[in-house]
Amino acid sequence: MATVDDLDEVLEQFQLAVGELVKGNPEPVKKLWTHREDVSLANPFSPPAHGWEQVAATMERAASNFRDGEFVGSEIVAKYVTPELTYVVQLERTKAKVGGREDIAPFDLRATMILRPEDGTWKLVHRHADQITTSQPIESMVQE
Repeated sequence: MATVDDLDEVLEQFQLAVGELVKGNPEPVKKLWTHREDVSLANPFSPPAHGWEQVAATMERAASNFRDGEFVGSEIVAKYVTPELTYVVQLERTKAKVGGREDIAPFDLRATMILRPEDGTWKLVHRHADQITTSQPIESMVQE
């Protein structure tokens, strides 16, 4: 059975995996996800993905946007754990060369992750991440 302590270990593994993702390597992050068809991902680069094939492809495209990066740290905003499901809301701080840029720049995200136990360990089943880490003016919601 996956426990709270196991969850903390998986979150540490996730941080290490994000460190690899911002170097352009999605494989460690992909290992932490369920490969079942009810998996979903909403990241800042593309429309929501559903099903393992779409989610894996989305992570690969996301990783292709980064080079020479590192995971700087995270701050857990909220965490709730039950034996069947858990969620974590956190602010993640990374830095990397993003897109075609040659300078290393900070890239911070607000992320919500939902995990469930599978085969004795926690697996991500959903993640939503965006760049809103500070208050935004209401006008920023208007699309022109």
